[in-house]
Amino acid sequence: MSDERQPDGEATLRVLAMPSDVNINGDIFGGWVLSQMDIASGIIAAQRAKGRVTTVAVDAMQFIRPVQVGDILCVWAWVERVGRSSMGIKIEAWAVRHRRGVSEKVTEAVFTYVAIDEDGKPRAVPQEDAAWPPR
Repeated sequence: MSDERQPDGEATLRVLAMPSDVNINGDIFGGWVLSQMDIASGIIAAQRAKGRVTTVAVDAMQFIRPVQVGDILCVWAWVERVGRSSMGIKIEAWAVRHRRGVSEKVTEAVFTYVAIDEDGKPRAVPQEDAAWPPR
């Protein structure tokens, strides 16, 4: 079964699922997939916030299909909402199946990030047209 549509957002991360990442059933650990999604969504959040961010929540995490050893996990992410200091980053993870060459959506979630200053305190997310990096 292959999903017909392309993922939304930006292709943020591609990583190969390795034998060291499997659980007792021979599938890739869900925590490993979650970690890759946090890395990818953190990149998008930091770009939008123009600086440091911290993950504060993972909402609506849904595992759809398992990831297998040898699959290429492709994580797509985009800004779904922006508040004063927080952002919701929507993520879809797709697996390119190494044996069949098809792509399937394997999980999706919304990660919430807060923009923080150098002291770790919340700060406002700048307007979208603000220059980055600052001069």
